[in-house]
Amino acid sequence: MDKWEMYMEIQQLIKKGFSKSKIANKLGVSRATVFRHLKKSPSEMAEWVESLQTRKKKLDPYKELILNWLREHPDLSAAQVQDWLMERYKDLEVGESTVRAYVRELRDEYRIAKETSPRDYEAIPDLPMGEQIQVDFGHTKQKSSDNKEVKLNFIAFVLSNSRYKYKEWLDRPFTTQDVIQAHDNAFQWFGGIAGELVYDQDSLIVVSENGGDLILTKEFQHYKEARKLNLRVCRKADPESKGKIENVVGFIKYNFAKYRVFHNIDSWNEQGWQWLHRTGNYKVHNTTKKRPVEVFSLEKQHLRPVTGNIHFLNNHENSITRSVHKDNTIRYLSNRYSLPLGTFHKHETVSIKETKDRHLLIYHSETGELLAKHPIPNGKGVLIKDRKHIRDRTKGIDAFIDTVANRFEETETAYDYLYKLREKYPRYIRDQLQMILRETKKNNVQILTTALQECKKRNLYSATDFSDIILYLKRQRHVHDTTNDSAGLVSPLNSISGWVMETEAQKRNVDAYTVFLEEGDQS
Repeated sequence: MDKWEMYMEIQQLIKKGFSKSKIANKLGVSRATVFRHLKKSPSEMAEWVESLQTRKKKLDPYKELILNWLREHPDLSAAQVQDWLMERYKDLEVGESTVRAYVRELRDEYRIAKETSPRDYEAIPDLPMGEQIQVDFGHTKQKSSDNKEVKLNFIAFVLSNSRYKYKEWLDRPFTTQDVIQAHDNAFQWFGGIAGELVYDQDSLIVVSENGGDLILTKEFQHYKEARKLNLRVCRKADPESKGKIENVVGFIKYNFAKYRVFHNIDSWNEQGWQWLHRTGNYKVHNTTKKRPVEVFSLEKQHLRPVTGNIHFLNNHENSITRSVHKDNTIRYLSNRYSLPLGTFHKHETVSIKETKDRHLLIYHSETGELLAKHPIPNGKGVLIKDRKHIRDRTKGIDAFIDTVANRFEETETAYDYLYKLREKYPRYIRDQLQMILRETKKNNVQILTTALQECKKRNLYSATDFSDIILYLKRQRHVHDTTNDSAGLVSPLNSISGWVMETEAQKRNVDAYTVFLEEGDQS
């Protein structure tokens, strides 16, 4: 019923003798609304209705943005529109009903139909507080920042009474150890353990239902006993018994993940936890009509405390794991924190804990060894680096020069050559030494000695020049040996003028070296 119809209906009911309270009950509006309509004359009502058509709405400044979202994603929900707006505009305060009405008006005005696929559920009474946590897995396919498709997996937990949620994502399949770690992280998030945990039939947890006597995977059986968990696995085709977690999985997929661009797994998890605080656990639940975070403040008092750490998990307190990047850093709250050099090659992930005095502790995920401790800055996009984690770039070069020089027969000559390389290429000396070291491993002492002498004689101070001279000498040796086999003659080693023009370099033009060597033979 539109506003004009409401106005006319109220006028008719008043004439029939209905009281204002009965009119309000009959039309499903407040008495204040009835009073406001009765005070207006038909002309005033007409002016008011017309003003509504031109009145600026709170979301008008975001109209084009919302329209673009709806046109690009016609099945976008009003709840997801609200979450995206709140994510972009931190200071925006707008009610869910306002967003829903505005999105509905835009869909009607611009004829953007929404496709839905409803599913029927049976109502199940709520369980007592602290009684149950439901657990399930899900996966999505996201577009990455370089426009590639990435498959992401997540595990979700929900307290059945308050609907308070937790989730973790991985950019690879979950292992049983990942699932165990996620459980402990969830218990830390909830601040306790519920009386019962309900699962789907997942191979990471359950081997067989065995007529009700569950056979669990070895690792999860060990974890169950250590944490004293009471488990129940749903029967097939029984979605109602774990409908709450199924709704949560759908909520995560279609409110958080849908159309979100993936950059890396650490930032994705951080965005996910921010979403839980902003929307997942703050938005009024459609069934309970309460905010999960408010009900959780009561339910957490009914959870069994998490006591101690179990021996096959970390021997330190942690709630979050992080991937180690190839530059030996981790990302946390939009900043980067350094780790000791070589950590990337030893560990795929590390565990972290934020202390009360705003420090970040980084641990070995298995042994609990403390790898680094950093202060947490106030800003974002900062690299926090421990001076102990910085490579001393001068240390080790001298030892490297020793190693390379000792592979030559004329060690002193080699030292002199390598030190001049260091003077010429201070920034790339390690690369230069590595190239020469490779040549010393592939060639005999005689060729190395001759190449070194020729390079010094011709002032060729470069690892590339050294490699080319070796290539030249090897071709020289090959052609020389072939000539000896066919003619039965043995020529002096330095008689190269007869075959030097037949030499062809594979990597670069060696005419310069040919000229140098021919001049040497003639002098």
